[in-house]
Amino acid sequence: MLTITSTPAPKTIEQQVLRIISKRKDIKAVRLRRTASLSRDLRFDTVDLVDIILELERSFHITVPDEVPFYTVGDFVRYVTAHAA
Repeated sequence: MLTITSTPAPKTIEQQVLRIISKRKDIKAVRLRRTASLSRDLRFDTVDLVDIILELERSFHITVPDEVPFYTVGDFVRYVTAHAA
Protein backbone atom coordinates (compact mmCIF):
# COMPACT_ATOMS: atom_id res chain seq x y z
CA MET A 1 0.00 0.00 0.00
CA LEU A 2 1.34 3.41 -0.95
CA THR A 3 1.08 6.15 1.65
CA ILE A 4 1.28 9.72 0.45
CA THR A 5 2.40 12.32 2.96
CA SER A 6 1.46 15.83 2.05
CA THR A 7 4.02 18.55 2.65
CA PRO A 8 2.56 21.79 3.99
CA ALA A 9 2.77 24.69 1.56
CA PRO A 10 5.58 27.17 2.34
CA LYS A 11 3.09 29.94 3.18
CA THR A 12 1.32 27.63 5.63
CA ILE A 13 4.66 26.70 7.20
CA GLU A 14 5.53 30.38 7.55
CA GLN A 15 2.19 31.12 9.22
CA GLN A 16 2.65 28.22 11.66
CA VAL A 17 6.22 29.29 12.50
CA LEU A 18 5.11 32.88 13.08
CA ARG A 19 2.29 31.66 15.34
CA ILE A 20 4.73 29.57 17.42
CA ILE A 21 7.19 32.47 17.75
CA SER A 22 4.44 34.97 18.57
CA LYS A 23 3.03 32.77 21.35
CA ARG A 24 6.37 32.84 23.18
CA LYS A 25 6.11 36.52 24.12
CA ASP A 26 2.46 37.13 23.28
CA ILE A 27 3.31 39.11 20.14
CA LYS A 28 0.73 39.43 17.38
CA ALA A 29 1.88 37.16 14.53
CA VAL A 30 0.78 39.74 11.95
CA ARG A 31 3.28 42.20 13.45
CA LEU A 32 6.28 39.86 13.14
CA ARG A 33 8.67 40.74 10.34
CA ARG A 34 10.98 38.12 8.86
CA THR A 35 13.85 40.57 9.37
CA ALA A 36 13.12 41.12 13.08
CA SER A 37 16.12 40.35 15.29
CA LEU A 38 15.25 37.74 17.89
CA SER A 39 17.44 39.31 20.57
CA ARG A 40 17.38 43.02 19.73
CA ASP A 41 13.84 43.55 18.38
CA LEU A 42 11.93 40.80 20.19
CA ARG A 43 14.08 40.59 23.34
CA PHE A 44 14.24 36.78 23.24
CA ASP A 45 16.83 35.13 25.45
CA THR A 46 18.38 31.66 25.15
CA VAL A 47 15.52 30.00 27.03
CA ASP A 48 12.99 31.58 24.67
CA LEU A 49 14.90 30.31 21.64
CA VAL A 50 15.21 26.79 23.05
CA ASP A 51 11.48 26.71 23.78
CA ILE A 52 10.68 27.87 20.24
CA ILE A 53 13.01 25.25 18.77
CA LEU A 54 11.42 22.50 20.86
CA GLU A 55 7.95 23.56 19.77
CA LEU A 56 9.03 23.69 16.11
CA GLU A 57 10.54 20.21 16.42
CA ARG A 58 7.29 18.86 17.90
CA SER A 59 5.02 20.64 15.44
CA PHE A 60 6.94 19.83 12.27
CA HIS A 61 8.55 16.50 13.27
CA ILE A 62 12.04 17.81 12.57
CA THR A 63 15.31 17.88 14.49
CA VAL A 64 17.22 21.13 14.83
CA PRO A 65 20.94 20.62 15.58
CA ASP A 66 22.43 22.80 18.33
CA GLU A 67 24.85 24.48 15.93
CA VAL A 68 22.17 25.98 13.66
CA PRO A 69 22.24 29.76 14.16
CA PHE A 70 18.96 31.64 14.49
CA TYR A 71 19.23 35.43 14.52
CA THR A 72 15.99 36.53 12.89
CA VAL A 73 12.41 35.36 12.51
CA GLY A 74 13.25 34.59 8.88
CA ASP A 75 16.00 32.19 9.97
CA PHE A 76 13.36 30.04 11.69
CA VAL A 77 11.02 30.23 8.69
CA ARG A 78 13.78 29.29 6.23
CA TYR A 79 15.03 26.37 8.33
CA VAL A 80 11.61 24.86 8.92
CA THR A 81 10.55 25.35 5.28
CA ALA A 82 13.70 23.56 4.12
CA HIS A 83 13.44 20.66 6.60
CA ALA A 84 9.73 20.00 7.14
CA ALA A 85 8.67 16.69 5.63
